[in-house]
Amino acid sequence: MLRGAVRYVLPGAIILTGLALTIAGTSDAVLGAGVTLVGVGLLVALLNLLMRLAIASGRDREREDEARRYFDRHGHWPRRRVEH
Repeated sequence: MLRGAVRYVLPGAIILTGLALTIAGTSDAVLGAGVTLVGVGLLVALLNLLMRLAIASGRDREREDEARRYFDRHGHWPRRRVEH
């Protein structure tokens, strides 16, 4: 539940706040703050995506290393995922 909030709600709230400030901006400062918040919200979403990809890549690397160790011990690739 908390992961979903950080992953989707936080960037969405930041972007919506930025859009509201941009639309309702009566001065250059408010308009600039709105545009900045939209950019920050997009950056938060991008960082979340990159972190998820890095974690998935690490798991793939671990599975590949495990398959290589299996190959070294048995002389053939495992037919399925090897677990300890």
